[in-house]
Formats: sequence, C-alpha cells, structure tokens
Amino acid sequence: MKDHLNRERRARAGLINRTSGALAERAAERWLCSRGLEPLARNYRCRAGEIDLVMRDGATLVFVEVRLRNHSGFGSGADSVTASKRARLVRAATHFMLFYRDLGQAPCRFDVMAGRRTAAGSIDWEWLQHAFDASY
Repeated sequence: MKDHLNRERRARAGLINRTSGALAERAAERWLCSRGLEPLARNYRCRAGEIDLVMRDGATLVFVEVRLRNHSGFGSGADSVTASKRARLVRAATHFMLFYRDLGQAPCRFDVMAGRRTAAGSIDWEWLQHAFDASY
C-alpha cells in the first residue's frame, strides 16, 4: 500500500512539473518574442530528443532550452543543462534541420532561458545566448 502511495505521489509531482514546464516555455517564448525573435516550433520531438523552442533571430535559427527553478538551492537552471542533454539537443537540432531542409542552411545557435520564480510568482529570466555550440 505504501509503495502505491509513493507512485501516486510521484505521478502527481510529474504532472505538476510538466504543467509548470509548459507554462515556463510559453512565458519564455513570449519574453523572446518581445525581444524580436520569431517562433517556429514548440516542443519539437524526435527520437534524438526534444527541443523546447525553435525560434528565428533574423536569419539565425535559435534552439532554446528552457529551465525554471523555484529557488537557487540547486544552482541555476543553466547549470542543469548537462553534457548529455547538450548532446541530445544537438542531435534533435540536426534532425530538425534535416527535416526542414529550407531552414537547414541557416546559421544556428543554442540558447538557454534560465528562469527563477520570484516571491511574487513572476519569473526572472536570464537569456544565455550561444550557451554552447554543436561540438559540445
């Protein structure tokens, strides 16, 4: 019985995290749009991985990883983008550019939107442009 309750609690926590993540991605997208970027795709998924946001900044394709922290006790959201996560993002971006061949010749970059929730409930964003490159 206790194991069942733990599974149920973990399932609810996962749902909350996914919902919170989706809201953070929408907020990050609005923030980037307000700075002149154009949205192309949200939650692009393939076997290689998932890209939270694909944006265009002028002629440049921007692959964005969104990270949200409720507090800084575990470090910033940007700190949580590990080498293996970067590798998955690069593979997914490669897939995206192969699938959308008309965009495949555009220069690209990888950005991280690291958000921290404030006491008032809003999100303070740190935009890390060129956070890493494809050679990871």
